[in-house]
Amino acid sequence: MQAMISNRCNTILKFTVLGSALFSFVVTQDWPSRLTVAQDGSGNFTTIQAAVNAVRDLSQVQVEIYVKPGNYQEKLIIPSWKTKISLIGENRSTTIVSNADYTGKPRPFPDPTGQTVFNTFTSYTVLVQGDDFRASNLTFENVAGQVGQAVALHVEGDRAVFRDCAILGNQDTIYAASQNSRQYYSNCYIEGTTDFIFGEATAIFDNCLIRTLRNSYITAASTRPETKFGFVLRNCTIISATDVTSVYLGRPWRPHAKTVFLNTTMGSFINPSGWHNWGSEANEATAFYAEYNTQGVNVTLRVPWSHQLTEKEAFLYNVENIFAIDDSWVPEHC
Repeated sequence: MQAMISNRCNTILKFTVLGSALFSFVVTQDWPSRLTVAQDGSGNFTTIQAAVNAVRDLSQVQVEIYVKPGNYQEKLIIPSWKTKISLIGENRSTTIVSNADYTGKPRPFPDPTGQTVFNTFTSYTVLVQGDDFRASNLTFENVAGQVGQAVALHVEGDRAVFRDCAILGNQDTIYAASQNSRQYYSNCYIEGTTDFIFGEATAIFDNCLIRTLRNSYITAASTRPETKFGFVLRNCTIISATDVTSVYLGRPWRPHAKTVFLNTTMGSFINPSGWHNWGSEANEATAFYAEYNTQGVNVTLRVPWSHQLTEKEAFLYNVENIFAIDDSWVPEHC
């Protein structure tokens, strides 16, 4: 009898130790901090979406996803619970994320709200909802053509950084969405036709090359009245397609739009008046449009409700003052 009791105790002890070990394994499971995507199967995944899905939810460390050259025809979503993701391409000219959805295009199946066609807010190639997203050496493009609104990059997450990326489309190329979103674009190439940088986010575009493809409007901010800054373009160069002759720097998608160009070089294809009121004189009293040290054109014929900043006023448009609102966040290497 004593032997039977001893054997039973030993068995219980073994199961207890085994259970503790399994529990310990679950608790201490390691999550990858680096993944590779390659279409030829040489990486961890063949699609970018699969790599994003493999990142730990609500990650507290920055996870790097290296993307090897290829044309990744995906409708890529970085959901809100996938935080601190870095997408790193080898070369933006050869590492491309591409899609062709546009407003009015039939959906393959209805969305949860019953919509049977895509609209501006669902036409994206890439949707970024997670905070602390970074991207470099990549091209994001919507190749639907001149068929209306067709977003290449839709960003809602906070503290988003894009470096050395190309963002290509026609109407509504970049949707810098969400009032509380801060977005930083550095050394990027951006092209489009109408309102191709639009939204209500606070966004800085540093040293970017911006190409306008049609006589239309570059920006269409929808800044909220209580938001101090909207779109700030610094040290950028604006170029155009060869047949373009009259382009406005911006028009207000919503009445309190804020857009400022600093130390920007542009050509004679920019309409001398500079800014448009979107057909409403009331917008002239609420929108804030300004420039400082514009190069390449004469600004004396700008609309009277726009502003030419002084050097002291222009100094306020620095990264720290624009972004470091509550948490002292400043993009690295600014």
